[in-house]
Amino acid sequence: MGILGLIGGGLMATAIIKGLLKQGYPAKGLLVSDPDLSRREFLEALGVSTFQDNQEMLATLEKKEAEGIILAIKPQVVKEALTGLDFPNLPLLSIVAGYSVSALESLLPAGTRVLRAMPNTPALIGEGITAVTAGTRSNEQELTWAEKILSSLGKVVVVPEGLMNAVTGLSGSGPGFVYFFIEALIDGGVLAGLPRPLARELALQTVVGSARMVAELQEHPAQLKDMVTSPGGTTITGLVELEAAGVYGVLMKAVLSAADKSEKLGE
Repeated sequence: MGILGLIGGGLMATAIIKGLLKQGYPAKGLLVSDPDLSRREFLEALGVSTFQDNQEMLATLEKKEAEGIILAIKPQVVKEALTGLDFPNLPLLSIVAGYSVSALESLLPAGTRVLRAMPNTPALIGEGITAVTAGTRSNEQELTWAEKILSSLGKVVVVPEGLMNAVTGLSGSGPGFVYFFIEALIDGGVLAGLPRPLARELALQTVVGSARMVAELQEHPAQLKDMVTSPGGTTITGLVELEAAGVYGVLMKAVLSAADKSEKLGE
């Protein structure tokens, strides 16, 4: 295994680092730059090398047999972080929400091989799903490298870049919508008279079990919904309330709104 550099040491970068370490990637092969002292100290405790300055990390990386660089920062600071940097001739894998390959290429030296990916927060426990797309200057070798790195977070799918903002709206933002739904289920149980710890346990296993049924039975969710919806029963009564409130359409619009925001972040 080669050396890997990361610009940014936040939550998703940490998830990648921990995933790679679990797969046997040597800690000494990971170099991370981050301006936040507390993040650097946290990462150093994992055994990785840290740098306050991005250019210092890249210069150190260039002296080693490096595989590539991961860009894991907020979209609002991309221009500031990349402008003026002297990049080594290595592929760059970006997990920055909303930033297109072409936008990143415009900030980097000519010829830089850029790939773009969108992981989600379940990656923190190795249960994420990441979409990745290759840039026009990247080849199959770089894409294979990116998939290998991202597989440490969970499942990986390859998509055209034109779908990346939609991916961000669904799987990138989707966990937040699911957590919101789980919280509402728990509070509904409390409203119905359940102790909060019991309501939490029931809600969590209901969501986990239901998701596994969709995945394992390969049935359309509508069919599984019909299985639990008895004539004149409790489920149909609850579904009427959800339909009356327009929850189905609101969730669809939430995904679309998040996708639109992703597109604007890269402008």
